[in-house]
Amino acid sequence: MTQLQEAISGRITKEMEIVAQQECVSVEWLRTEIAKGTIVIPRNYNHNFIPRGIGKRLSVKINANIGTSALQCNLNNELKKLEIAVQYGADAVMDLSTAGNLHEILKQIINHSPLMVGTVPIYSAAVKALKDDLNDIGKLDFEDVFKEIEYQASIGVDFMTIHCGITKRSLSFLENDQRILGIVSRGGSIIRAWMNYNNAENPLYQEFDRILDICEKYDVTISLGDGLRPGANADATDRGQIAELLVLGELVEKARKRGIQVMVEGPGHMLLNEIEANVKIMKSVCKEAPFYVLGPLVTDIAPGYDHIVGAIGGAIAAVAGADFLCYVTPAEHLSLPTIEDVKEGVIASKIAAHAANLVKNIPGARERDKNMSIARKKLDWETMFKLSIDPEKARNKRNASLTENVDYCSMCGNLCAVKIDNLNE
Repeated sequence: MTQLQEAISGRITKEMEIVAQQECVSVEWLRTEIAKGTIVIPRNYNHNFIPRGIGKRLSVKINANIGTSALQCNLNNELKKLEIAVQYGADAVMDLSTAGNLHEILKQIINHSPLMVGTVPIYSAAVKALKDDLNDIGKLDFEDVFKEIEYQASIGVDFMTIHCGITKRSLSFLENDQRILGIVSRGGSIIRAWMNYNNAENPLYQEFDRILDICEKYDVTISLGDGLRPGANADATDRGQIAELLVLGELVEKARKRGIQVMVEGPGHMLLNEIEANVKIMKSVCKEAPFYVLGPLVTDIAPGYDHIVGAIGGAIAAVAGADFLCYVTPAEHLSLPTIEDVKEGVIASKIAAHAANLVKNIPGARERDKNMSIARKKLDWETMFKLSIDPEKARNKRNASLTENVDYCSMCGNLCAVKIDNLNE
């Protein structure tokens, strides 16, 4: 049985017990929320790792995307990125590989990952279909997509992004509106191209029950992809985006009725003042399903610094109710991320998640900040390093300033406000 089916039946699983302990919540409360669909525990029967929960009143989780591309295909590099993502606190990784032996790459990532692993199965099928001409996408055989979903589920993928909300009707709203950047979702662009080439409905929408059958067999969590998400601030919250969201709301309820865990993916680019409303609309339309957002990115003009842009949007989204942040790296919009980019992206998202956890009063979050303040008051540098999100960087910064053997830092020197204030106590 899936985690959702177990919860609905009133049974508490070992995964629920682990997550309840991690989050310092009642396991019975957790079971109840899983039964409602407001929390998911993505964990394939065939992937052995310590599970994490995503959703209502739990700490904000973050995902790191890794994977090969046609221009940079090195499995060892991707495994190193996985290692770095784990080291710096990611809760999940997604393998978005589009080059090399895709099945072997995915197997290796699953085998090495102590985190939940996600994928976008249509990528593998599209790579197989694409030859020399982009029009070959229209010749994609969706039987290959369903076979890929089944294969990936069988080897242990925990959650899958599946673009079921792109339909003839939702596309009609997009096409009757004016967008600057069109479709920026890779999966979304593939499906739209296929639909236009074949003048047919999206098979992933038409045969959603078939996807549910596979996910039930392995307890794969469906992540309903936002194929019509905005890729520019000027395109945010338009008719196409909202039309797709309405379809996703229907599919959330359909999945829950079958006992399949489901979360919903959210928009990429939007202005700061639109984020809260978008989160609330999604939560309402999708009946409080866990919300997985890319960024959001709050400005379009920061290539090389988009990890900062994404962290700003991610913090606001998480405070408003988003549950799962997909990291953005400095390489976003520019290139495949390097190992260092992965580190920077994870850390930026961890900062955003922690900032939201403080507001949400997640157990342990405020205590960590308080303990950092106490250590600063005591000029206890070792404790400050230990409490830092990146202890290594904090230590190196201090040591590089030639002040490692004194109790003050090179900013104020001996005219340190904390030292002076401590004289009065």
